[in-house]
Formats: sequence, structure tokens, C-alpha cells
Amino acid sequence: MAPIQYIIEGGHRLAGTIEPSGNKNAALPIIAAALLTEHPVTLDNVPRIRDTETLVELIRSVGASAEWKKPNQLAIHAKDIRAADLDPELCARIRASILLAGPLLARCGEVVLPPPGGDVIGRRRLDTHFLAFEQLGATVTASARLELRCPRLKGADVFLDEPSVTATENALTAAVAAHGVTYLRNAASEPHVQDLAHFLVALGARIEGIGTNTMVVHGPAKLGSVTYAIGPDHIEVGSLIGLAAVTRSKLRIARAGLTHLRSIRMGFERLGIACDVEGDDLIVSDHQSLKIQDDFGGHVPKLEDQPWPAFPADLMSIAIVTATQCAGVILMFEKMFESRMFFVDKLIAMGGRIVLCDPHRAIVAGPSRLKGALMSSPDIRAGMAMLLAAACAEGVSTINNADQIERGYERIDERLNALGAKIRRVPAREVTS
Repeated sequence: MAPIQYIIEGGHRLAGTIEPSGNKNAALPIIAAALLTEHPVTLDNVPRIRDTETLVELIRSVGASAEWKKPNQLAIHAKDIRAADLDPELCARIRASILLAGPLLARCGEVVLPPPGGDVIGRRRLDTHFLAFEQLGATVTASARLELRCPRLKGADVFLDEPSVTATENALTAAVAAHGVTYLRNAASEPHVQDLAHFLVALGARIEGIGTNTMVVHGPAKLGSVTYAIGPDHIEVGSLIGLAAVTRSKLRIARAGLTHLRSIRMGFERLGIACDVEGDDLIVSDHQSLKIQDDFGGHVPKLEDQPWPAFPADLMSIAIVTATQCAGVILMFEKMFESRMFFVDKLIAMGGRIVLCDPHRAIVAGPSRLKGALMSSPDIRAGMAMLLAAACAEGVSTINNADQIERGYERIDERLNALGAKIRRVPAREVTS
């Protein structure tokens, strides 16, 4: 597939209603976990993005059938699967390939995985996965490939050395098949982890403590068939809040998944952006103060990410762009990944008043008048942040490597154009700079 560029004409206000896609970070582990059962599984509200398409190819390669029945409905049947050698090229496209380890280990007793790929936003260690599998009885060998073997998983008291989302998901799927009770401590509790746990319960698993940092899994579970709808993507909702704010637009975000938005809304309120609630919808008005709220005593405020339920790391790039359009000064503190902020130089080139203090901290002084520029998307979230910057900038911007954005946001150009945006999606070779 040819590389994609977005050509964006800035300065247009948006209006209308948009519904967030299904949570990609829930869809990926749930698609992988569908391999746990021999019975048919139907998944609704699955985002048709590059990452999910790649994972579908991978589960087909181990013998599962997977067919798109409707635009966002995926039918999976893993009646007979094998611990096949997975395609290194497919695994290198997405970090989510590591999520196949737990289900394949549970079903086949062994799995050999090429190194996973994904966004380059800093070191993303796999040690937590290995330590969890070892506590459940597996032997792990890591060289050019990741080899895991265990003929019979055993329940254990598992303490994760960090609350890694994907390690929690892998340990959870393995624990469902383990013989005995597993205590999963220091577990991640993000909405997508909760969605996976609810899916497993719907399949027949017994899991206590969903949404907390300690889950108790009673195994082995007798799993059946299920039809399950994936929840809305809270990161996409946050991205849309930021987009509405920087373009001074009124947007209704329908069926926004309000339960999981408290920390996100609080973070945007610090930037002077308030949202109203109507039923299950979130309303972002076009009359925001866009004034950064100082800490008590007039001190410079700080917006920082932390593990859930705090402000999510995946929205830090969006928040930085949003802050450039708000009056005041704020310190943005990205704690999770040391390369997350390496797109800030593009915003500075567009006119953003930002001081990058170190790989984790940036001071943003606003508001800034941004001007269109040529950019390249380094990862999913930075790419979406660049789209926000381009949408509120004067003139035309071009985003190279827009394929990265499409790994996380379904048909985002079409959906935003329907609201009044001016985004052209073209093969990169057709554009001259």
C-alpha cells in the first residue's frame, strides 16, 4: 500500500455530531482472546483500522477463521488452531502481536513470536509479560524470537513489576485457562483492560475485581460462544474535544462512554475547556474560555499523565497542541514514554510558543497563531495532534506518513470532512512539496 499524505486547509469551523469508534486498544486484545475458545465469537463495534486488520491476518495464520460480516462486525471461530510460526513482517507492524502470547500458550501449550513492532515513543519493555508467564508456570526464552512453553498453566499469585496494559491483558487471558486461582496484582485498570475482562466474563470466565489493580481469576474456565460489543474509544473522544476547542467549533460526541471520561474532562478543564452532558452524549460548545487555570496562589499549573484513572498518556500530544491555543502558561509532564514529545519541534516551526525542557517536560505559552507547514507523523497520537494543529493553523499543511494516524483513527478524514473540515487524503507520490 502506497504511503498516504493528508493535505489540510486550516481555519475552518466544524459543526455537527460524531460518534467515536470502538476502542482500538480494547479491540486488539479481545480479537486475540477470541482464540481462547473453540466456539464462534462475534464482535461488534470493531474499528476497521490498520492495526485490527493486521491482527486479523495474524489470527488467520494460526488457523482461526475471521470474517468481516458488516463494516464493524467481525466473526471469529478458532475451532482448530496451531502454534504456527507467525509472520515476522506482520508482527513488526503492530505491538499488539504480543497479545497472541497468552491465548496461544493457553490453547497450544507453546508459542513462538517474532519481536512486536508499534509506535516508536520510547522503550517499551516486555519483561513484565515474561515474568507473569513464568509465575503461571511457563518457560520463556528470549533471543531473536520469543519462545514460551507450558503444557499446563497453573494459577499463581502474580505481581506485575509495573502496571503494564498489555502485560495485564496477556496475564489475564493466560490465567483464564490456568488450573487454580490466580491473583493478578498491580494490574493495569484502563477502560480497554476492563473491556477485555468483561468480554472474558461474557465467554464464561470468572473474574473478580474488574476495574481495580487486583483481579482474581478462577480457572480453568469453560468458555463458550458470545456476541460482544466493544466500548467507545475514550482517547478518540479526548482527541475530538481538543479538535473542537482549537477550531472554536461546537460538536456533539454521541455515545461518548461518559463513565471513563472524568480524568480527561478534568485535564481539559485545566486548559479552560468545559463539556456539557446530555444523556450519553458529550457537548463541546464553541464558546470556551480557552484560558489556562493557574494553580492556587497564581502558580504555573501542570498537566501530567499517569496510569489510569489519571489523565492518559495517549492524550498528552493532543493536550499540548490544545494548550498552544489557550491563554496562559502550563507545564506538560509526560511521564510514561521518553520519545512522546519529539514532535514538538514541528509545532514550534508552525509558531507554537513551546520550550522543550527535556524528553518528558515542555512549557507551553499561549495562545499562538499557528501557520501551515509540512510535517511527518512519527506515531498515532502525535499524528492526530498534528492534524489538530493543521486544522486550526492559517494556510495549508501537509502531513506525511499519515498511515500512522490511520492505525488508530478509523476513516478520520471522511468523518471530519462531514463536519466541515478540509482534509484531502492522497497517495504520497502524487504530491510535490
